[in-house]
Amino acid sequence: MAGRFEAVIFDFGGVITESPFEAFNRLEAGRGLPRDFIRQVNAANPDGNAWARFERAEIDAAAFDAQFAAEARALGHELEGSAVLAVLSGSIRPAMVAALDRLADAGLRLACITNNVPTGHGAGMARSGDARDAYEQVFARFEHVIESSKAGVRKPDPRIYRLMCEKLGLGPERCIYLDDLGINCKPAAMLGMHAIKVVSGEQALADLSDVLGLALTA
Repeated sequence: MAGRFEAVIFDFGGVITESPFEAFNRLEAGRGLPRDFIRQVNAANPDGNAWARFERAEIDAAAFDAQFAAEARALGHELEGSAVLAVLSGSIRPAMVAALDRLADAGLRLACITNNVPTGHGAGMARSGDARDAYEQVFARFEHVIESSKAGVRKPDPRIYRLMCEKLGLGPERCIYLDDLGINCKPAAMLGMHAIKVVSGEQALADLSDVLGLALTA
């Protein structure tokens, strides 16, 4: 199976970095909100809510703040969008970065598809362009990066996966795709990619190692 793949495509937040959902849960606990309330807000009207519109850069941070607050209020709780953005970051997983280098050394092409927002700094925010930035040093390892906030399309829209295949000049069957959300893995798999749902960094690297027949863990 390993020989059929030429490229590995990664999500960023929750794959290269720790999951933002952990930070969301800490915010919820601190505000006395139900666990996973932020995910509940973002799951309602998933293609037209504040989060989706912000990730496509259709609204700015101020509009996101107000629209998210209204959506939270409609579900019975008070939470401003700015508070969510403030925790939207993630610690880079060193083992995942080491795996990127190992994959490149083995001749695999690397790419990234990330849903992000157009302002701020962190794993779920637009790239800074500063080569000194830790996130940028990881992004520099990818041959191609597609950011939803710049492309105007976001996962799980199949167009964003097709766009990456076009950039790579590869058919989807030549690609492996990793994402921490099953809803984002499904369209990749339907297009013909080998999709790996990331539950933890260790599990993701073990699964990827098995598919490629390549040792990616210490």
